[in-house]
Amino acid sequence: MTVVAVAGFAPELDALAACNPARLGFLRAAWYGAGSPAGARTLVMRRGSAGAPIAAIPTVPLGPALTGARQVPGAYWPLRAVPLAADCDTLELAQALEHPAARMLGPAWRLGPARRDDPATALLADAARLAGWSVLARPAGTAFVIDCHAARAGGWPRPSTTRRLARIERRLARTGAVSWDIVRGSGWNDAVLAELGAIEAASWIATRTNGRAAKFMTPPQRARWRGVLADPVLAEMLCATILRLDGRAVAFCFDLDDGPVQYGIAGSYASDLARYEIGKLVNHRTLADAIADGQRVLDLGAGDSGYKRAMGAVAGYDLVDLMFVRHAAAARLMERVWGRPLAPGKDWAIEVPGHE
Repeated sequence: MTVVAVAGFAPELDALAACNPARLGFLRAAWYGAGSPAGARTLVMRRGSAGAPIAAIPTVPLGPALTGARQVPGAYWPLRAVPLAADCDTLELAQALEHPAARMLGPAWRLGPARRDDPATALLADAARLAGWSVLARPAGTAFVIDCHAARAGGWPRPSTTRRLARIERRLARTGAVSWDIVRGSGWNDAVLAELGAIEAASWIATRTNGRAAKFMTPPQRARWRGVLADPVLAEMLCATILRLDGRAVAFCFDLDDGPVQYGIAGSYASDLARYEIGKLVNHRTLADAIADGQRVLDLGAGDSGYKRAMGAVAGYDLVDLMFVRHAAAARLMERVWGRPLAPGKDWAIEVPGHE
């Protein structure tokens, strides 16, 4: 076993993204490096000195520098994961986490929110416990998903939905020329990112929040995604569905196509046209395209303000926020604010801190 700490986001991440058991192909170096966070390091584990990598854990600093804590970063919130090789096993991963090079992970490191049913995350937690780490856990919400196969088989959309959407679009068309753009791959450029940012600037995000939830509104936010899109593999996975009125971009959905799963990352619409239900138009156009393209699942992420269920989404899987703590005494101190330790044989039983 060779275990090394590498500055930055190691190229081994790209190799593992193509073969990890969770089938998360977007877990590439550019995905983790969104925004070029300072102090990034990757713990790389391989069999022998020149063998194929079996695991890579990318981390960046978390919280005050004095704590030395770290976290697994990523371009898309809330999903976080670590890529492992399909044949990586618990014992060799535990050996790697006991290696002196693993001290680069600091006294504690965070992975989350992560899928509670992710086999790679479960394997990582088991290996960490075997290596002497405590793994604290707290619930982090539920993701809502649409079964595209079932929707396709059921003849989605219903005739009533089709008629309603047609009425909405006809009403919008009375105010100007309606058109659609689909952007992916080589179609990405600074002008497109600026248009998405302009939609967010004209939306409720700008008027009712501090803007932190936006993805494209500010130059630093756009720069974050520009770095991700510099990877041609990720540029092809990422897609924007843009609704235009007289050439003006007024609503969008921003998604990630990863094999059979399409992840909804962001969406927004101009508030001055809210009465025309343009957000509903672009959401349903995205779902219709996912169904037509043969996607198996449209994953809309955590939480539901009502529109997800209205589109046919149901609770799909739970998310969990994990903290790996090197020393048992420190883990006991952190339990009250983070969560109780995962115990072997508990089948990922997550309890809310402070509640019995």
